Amino acid sequence: MKPIPVVFHLGPLQIHTYGIGLALTFWFAYRYFAKRLRDHGYPDAWFGRAFVWIVIASVVGARAVHVIANLKGAQGYAQNPGDILAIWHGGLSSFGGLLGGVPTGLICARRWCPELRLGVALDLVAPVLLIAWTVGRLLGPQLMYQGGGNLTHAWYGMAYAGEAGKRVPVPIIQAAEDAVVYVISLWVERRIARRGGPVGIVVTTAVTLYGAFRFNDEYVLLPHNTGGDVAVIVASVAFVAVGAGLAGFLLWRDRGRAHDEVTDPWRSPSAPADTDGQGRGAPDRRRGAPSGPSPMPEDNDGGEVGAMSEDD
Repeated sequence: MKPIPVVFHLGPLQIHTYGIGLALTFWFAYRYFAKRLRDHGYPDAWFGRAFVWIVIASVVGARAVHVIANLKGAQGYAQNPGDILAIWHGGLSSFGGLLGGVPTGLICARRWCPELRLGVALDLVAPVLLIAWTVGRLLGPQLMYQGGGNLTHAWYGMAYAGEAGKRVPVPIIQAAEDAVVYVISLWVERRIARRGGPVGIVVTTAVTLYGAFRFNDEYVLLPHNTGGDVAVIVASVAFVAVGAGLAGFLLWRDRGRAHDEVTDPWRSPSAPADTDGQGRGAPDRRRGAPSGPSPMPEDNDGGEVGAMSEDD
């Protein structure tokens, strides 16, 4: 079995499949998050300029964490500083991407969309990141130089450029894991919507499950011989602990609270209370909202419009 090509030529240009996959993944994430903003009544015009900063911060953060975690050793970046910027060979840390991209996105949202609360923003973006990682694993690490895992003689082993023998197809496995967490997150989102809250459960569920799967990947499927590998394992455990702890706290704090007929706890406060799925406003069914027919407007004399006057 031959490795999947990681580079091809278009005239004098050298095109890396990893870069194309990364660009398509970012584009997909942008369109999906913009749709989720609109679905919950938030403007999305601000997100275009914010996304440029998010992409830059994500790539810089992902590369920086990877380089720092792999400085030492014969193949480390301290001995090969010319490879630090060679991102077309792969080497982008998911945790570093989160460290750079998420705070940048939240800062931009705070500045350009202040009605988007922190917890709401995190709940809305969590499924986007999960499905983007699913797509990104298949279009990124699966198509990059040395993208495989440990050596294997099993039937599912695949050949990867720059690696001898068949390898565990870790990117495909991780894509499947992220897809599972994505589906679970959407299910949790539907349950929370029916319950009316609390906000924050979607993102904490995603963080917990993502950390659990990453721990399995790093500890079982991938070699962990460097300090960077150990750091990823520790970060995965921290994700599980923090995510599960915050989810438990949010549910405990919300116990006994009546949410009445709140059907969208992530709804923009400046938008109609609900939508019909087409972006049009629906009657406000939140607690305290008026129900029944609207009273007839009054004329300037205090009588009802259309009421018969004594002169008639």
